[in-house]
Amino acid sequence: MMSPKSEAPTQRYQQKREVVLSQAALLFNEQGLKSATLASIAEGVGLATNSLTYYYRKKEDLAQACLLRSAAAYDQVVVAALGHAQPADRLRAYLQGHVALLAAIARGDHPPLMYFSDTRALPGPQAKQVFDAYADLFRHVRDVLRASHLPLVRDALNARAHVLLSVVNWMGPWLLEAYEVDEYLRVADGIADLLIHGLGATGRASQAVPLITGWEPQPHADATSEAFLRTATWLLNEHGYRGASVDNIAAHLNRSKGAFYHHHDHKQDLIAACFERTFDFMRQALSLAQQAPGPGLDRAYSAALAITQVQVSPQGPLLYSSAFSALPSRAHRLQASRALRKLSSRITALLVEGLRDGSVRPLDGAMAAQVLTAGITGGAVLRHWTAKPEAAVELFVRPMFDGLLCPPVD
Repeated sequence: MMSPKSEAPTQRYQQKREVVLSQAALLFNEQGLKSATLASIAEGVGLATNSLTYYYRKKEDLAQACLLRSAAAYDQVVVAALGHAQPADRLRAYLQGHVALLAAIARGDHPPLMYFSDTRALPGPQAKQVFDAYADLFRHVRDVLRASHLPLVRDALNARAHVLLSVVNWMGPWLLEAYEVDEYLRVADGIADLLIHGLGATGRASQAVPLITGWEPQPHADATSEAFLRTATWLLNEHGYRGASVDNIAAHLNRSKGAFYHHHDHKQDLIAACFERTFDFMRQALSLAQQAPGPGLDRAYSAALAITQVQVSPQGPLLYSSAFSALPSRAHRLQASRALRKLSSRITALLVEGLRDGSVRPLDGAMAAQVLTAGITGGAVLRHWTAKPEAAVELFVRPMFDGLLCPPVD
């Protein structure tokens, strides 16, 4: 049996490690895994860098520990929600529990948790355990939506669970920026209502407007540069900043590194260009929807459909929201966030028009636009489930507009 003297150092070690994890989570969220350093984390907890390595030898080991702590905390919330019998009650309880955790973090009553956006930036040895934990979380989120009266095939259930998890992951930074802590529960109830009941007025199903049907995005870059951007986007989504190396990009295109540098001075320039390409394609679809005739709901639906179909087309994918952490600086991340907010405002405008013409039921247009933005940007993963753009409608877009518990189309 350990003596009180021998227990004390272990207890102090555990306490200090928790402090290190909390500081690291804050910096990783703010700066991204690439930009945050062990030195800056050590400084934040009053340690020398070499003292910090007593707890975690590498930055990637520390990030892994932060992400595993996040997965465990978020999974606990989902598991608690699974105690409810009905999927609508489970979904509502899940969102309420999640924002209660976010509120506790914002008040300082719970340690900060690292966002999952940098998971793909981890090297293989550290990434595997995190991906395994995240897969467990995903399976529990999928169980939130599972119901005997809702006969969904596996791909459909996976896609709806991904929409839900995309919205939940989006809520962390969004709530912190847009709402007071005492509003979090109200927002959770509002989002639950949107995800359960959809956006349309009673008895009204969303449908595409003819002007947008068949739309294809027009790249502004030349063919070679467009190929580099498309490949870099795919690598960023699949493997994070580390995987989107110049060597990997050139190898996938069977081109030389010299060809890359002929079009882009630095890798950071390429990443910024990938974001602008994604935003430009979204901007084209939303602009077309704003100009089109028809009810506001149908035009918003058509824009979401057009963007999502690009994800599984030869021109796709577009950047997944987690790629924000790959941007080279805080200034670049803020610029990208502002651009995405402006695009979300366009979705809000379409929904407000739908409120006026009666196609959209009474709801908070800005909140609904954020839910749609989270779902649309999460559509990059659709390529894992289908290579057919038409399948994107049933798998992904219709549940975003008609509710995650809407019955499948026969």
